[in-house]
Amino acid sequence: MNSVPMVTDSETSEDAILGGRLRVRQPMRGHRVGHDAILLAAATGARTGEQAVDLGSGVGAAGLALAVRIPGLKVTLVEIDAILCALAAHNARLNRLADRVDVRALDAESLDALKAAGFSAETIDRVLMNPPFHDPQRQNVSPDPLRRLAHVGTPGLLGRWIGTAAWLLKPRGILTLIWRADGLDEVLGGLRPAFGDIAVLRVLPREGAPPIRVLVRAVKAASGPLVNHPALVLNDEDGQPTAAAEAVLREGKTLNIADA
Repeated sequence: MNSVPMVTDSETSEDAILGGRLRVRQPMRGHRVGHDAILLAAATGARTGEQAVDLGSGVGAAGLALAVRIPGLKVTLVEIDAILCALAAHNARLNRLADRVDVRALDAESLDALKAAGFSAETIDRVLMNPPFHDPQRQNVSPDPLRRLAHVGTPGLLGRWIGTAAWLLKPRGILTLIWRADGLDEVLGGLRPAFGDIAVLRVLPREGAPPIRVLVRAVKAASGPLVNHPALVLNDEDGQPTAAAEAVLREGKTLNIADA
């Protein structure tokens, strides 16, 4: 990738995730790596020799976590913010994954930009994505421009990103995404008619609470029915992580929605 400005060490931190299996350098302000990236990677099944694209990859946490889990998988990280791209490239080197992980500073919504960068239609096995999903009409918007870019979606953004995924994926290729739980209908509407065999896994902060996230897996050019998987509960009644959550967030286990 082209040389881009780099934030200074004083503006970033290097943090261990996945129980120390992965280290990421990330900005001290703006969007920080959280559970969503690790859950997304854990919901993505992949195989050695395949090609995956992580749309809106930020500093690369989800795509790198997937590459750590699947030896021989090639991953391209696509991120519009040039500084985050520079950090993602650094993180690929930091984790000795630079031979399998490429980083591109591109707008995930622009097929023209993707074509100019060498992407071709129907060539990718897996797409994973964590689009900005907060609705500025319903939630307070951060004054921090980096955090706002990472968290707040413009109208129709989800459909445009799904369109990009459909263009990239081979027939029977698989899209995995994470979205806010109250927007599941929007996700399902955006996936049809290009995708089928849709699977949904809800993420609950604690047992009995409303879900806060949904993980969705869909197969391009498939027509099977929707399947709901058992929910993942993050914390017990005492506020401590559940064994199931620890297995995913710290031990790198896959979720049952993954098709691997």
